[in-house]
Amino acid sequence: MIISGLVFYIFATVIVASAVMVISSRNPVHSVLFLILAFLNAAGLFVLMGAEFLAWILVIVYVGAVAVLFLFVVMMLNINAAEMRRGVMDYLPTGALVGLVLLIEIAMIVMNQQFGSDVAGMVGVPTPAVDQVTNTKALGDVLYTRYIYLFEAAGIILLIAMIGAIVLTLRGRPGVRRQRIPDQIGRRREEAVELKKVTPGSGV
Repeated sequence: MIISGLVFYIFATVIVASAVMVISSRNPVHSVLFLILAFLNAAGLFVLMGAEFLAWILVIVYVGAVAVLFLFVVMMLNINAAEMRRGVMDYLPTGALVGLVLLIEIAMIVMNQQFGSDVAGMVGVPTPAVDQVTNTKALGDVLYTRYIYLFEAAGIILLIAMIGAIVLTLRGRPGVRRQRIPDQIGRRREEAVELKKVTPGSGV
């Protein structure tokens, strides 16, 4: 018990320190690396909670895909950090105000002891033993039954965001040939194949 508590505080301390370094590092590449460190330690906390499936998902999706993608994008864009920080002081009062409001709201949530009306009913539901149901099955039962509508709504939001990103980045440039699938499917043999009779001796 003492060892698990000690490991928890080590992981939590590293996460908080990494989060501070993400927003305070002068080099964007260093910020992404500290973000990866925070993700890995968060996965360690999931393992301590017995949620190994969530830990592996966090490592595979966020560390293996999202964070590495951020790292490649930052390295390819060659961002000038000094130029980015030139107007930081102009937005500092607004950012500090937004941060203060969020801090007050989080403190109100933590200090308030009243929760939703369905919490008492959920607490009263018997929890199956660990040896009777796996971690993944328990997560799937909750996610695809009680929270199925929220899960579908999250998928629709991500789909809209993906379509919006494609629309914003898709630019039509003159002189660039694009693939037109309907034209390819509707193409006839006469338009694609041309037969020519080559007489002997006339070739190159």
